[in-house]
Amino acid sequence: MFDLFRKQNGNYKDDILSGLTVALALVPEAIAFAFAAGVDPLIGLWAAVFMGFITSALGGRPGMISGATGAIAVVAGKAVQHGDQLGDGLGLQYLFAVIMTAGLIQILFGVLKLGRFIRLVPHPVMIGFVNGLAIVILMAQFPSFRDPRSGQWLSGEALWVMIALVGATMMIIQWFPKLTKVVPSTLMAIVTIGLVAFFVFPESATVSDVLARSADNPAGRLSGSFPLPSLPTGIAWATEWQFILKTAFIIAMVGIIESLMTLQLIDEITDTRGQGNRECMAQGGANLLSGLFGGMGGCAMIGQSLINIKSGGRGRTSGITAALALAFFIMSGGPVIEKIPIAALVGVMFMVVIGTFEWSSLRTFGKVPFSEIVVILAVTLVTVFLHDLATAVFVGIILSALRFAWESSKHVFVTVERETPDEKIYALQGLLYFGSVREFADRFQASSDVKNIVIDFGGARVCDMSGLEAINAMAERYRNAGKNLRLRHLSADCRRMLEKAGTLVDVEVLEDDPAYSVANLRRSGK
Repeated sequence: MFDLFRKQNGNYKDDILSGLTVALALVPEAIAFAFAAGVDPLIGLWAAVFMGFITSALGGRPGMISGATGAIAVVAGKAVQHGDQLGDGLGLQYLFAVIMTAGLIQILFGVLKLGRFIRLVPHPVMIGFVNGLAIVILMAQFPSFRDPRSGQWLSGEALWVMIALVGATMMIIQWFPKLTKVVPSTLMAIVTIGLVAFFVFPESATVSDVLARSADNPAGRLSGSFPLPSLPTGIAWATEWQFILKTAFIIAMVGIIESLMTLQLIDEITDTRGQGNRECMAQGGANLLSGLFGGMGGCAMIGQSLINIKSGGRGRTSGITAALALAFFIMSGGPVIEKIPIAALVGVMFMVVIGTFEWSSLRTFGKVPFSEIVVILAVTLVTVFLHDLATAVFVGIILSALRFAWESSKHVFVTVERETPDEKIYALQGLLYFGSVREFADRFQASSDVKNIVIDFGGARVCDMSGLEAINAMAERYRNAGKNLRLRHLSADCRRMLEKAGTLVDVEVLEDDPAYSVANLRRSGK
């Protein structure tokens, strides 16, 4: 329906113009997330500057935008509250300490090359994550339909003006590329609607009205000087290190999961591949410096990343431009940015929602296994109702793993290859692991079987300790019945597992397969 993400190659012009567009969209988001964390809006804005610049310059995914995010703000807010309870002014000190510690954890995560674990996320989890995130972004726009001065829902003429400006923004974004692609349609929409609102609808809400919600900024001015580095002070580390480490670890994991999931999504859209471990280290460095310079930290922002990609931003220049432009807005360009109508930014985010939602997932009902649909819905619902993307991903991975274990446990097959009065050869197919050992054991009856038993593992794999124990228990049952159990055609990894098990597994392995040179091994060590 909406061809938002056409594959295209970036250039400096596209990156710079796209970066300016993203910078405009970052302002209300950073302010809103600062409110969520209970800190001054400038702390959220400077976090967006540091996160955006460092990850764009050094990260593993060119074109991806990082900044202050809702998921990080929720956890960071707990650090602020904890510090405020201990003493006036300590809230920010605890926030900065937690953010800097989280940055160190993320750097360690990247150094240990643990970013590869994002590859374990199944496709249904990815779909649920994207759909849930689209709904969360959509819901986050609803408060913009309140009057920022009174807090009341818009009604009458004010509501219709808001709807008209949002709709006009969306139409410009959708149809302007058909006229020209020299200027990103999103930037054109913001500028055009900004001028219309300034001259025709001067009463419509602007960024200045949102800023005025802060008790520290009742005038609604966007201005501030570049912050100086400062280490957290006044913290009793001897008694508070557990709280700081625990909170920092949660922030680090949430940030890594959101960033790597966004990286994977951008990879699919652009048909390129980012570097997960490098991104982890860049995110960590960005959070470390953000806390050092008085920012609230953050991670990758899927909404702004998609705005950047849609506007033509593909290289590192786009994110760097967005960060530098935002810093300029804070220090010098505030009077212009304050006049941007909220309706234009809401229209931009509505288009992001349309482009983010995986509409094809609606056609999967009845065409894919029901268990995968359950995973998609579960991840979507957890994302929407808990607003916790990390938890949603964990839930999806666990459900997918349980589904795989359940299905695999039913696919252990045992057939008789050859049978004589004195010997019977069984062929085993499937995965032998904790979920299938019961099915495996039920297929053999030691008391009624013949004298000599051979189990052919040519079509099977032993996956874990439960599988080894099942083999050992079966060999013991046959010995107790006065019969012989032997194995053959074990794969190399299965033989290695048996060798490592040593005396824990007492079973004989035959040499009858020339591809495997295993000479009558008795696991008893004889």
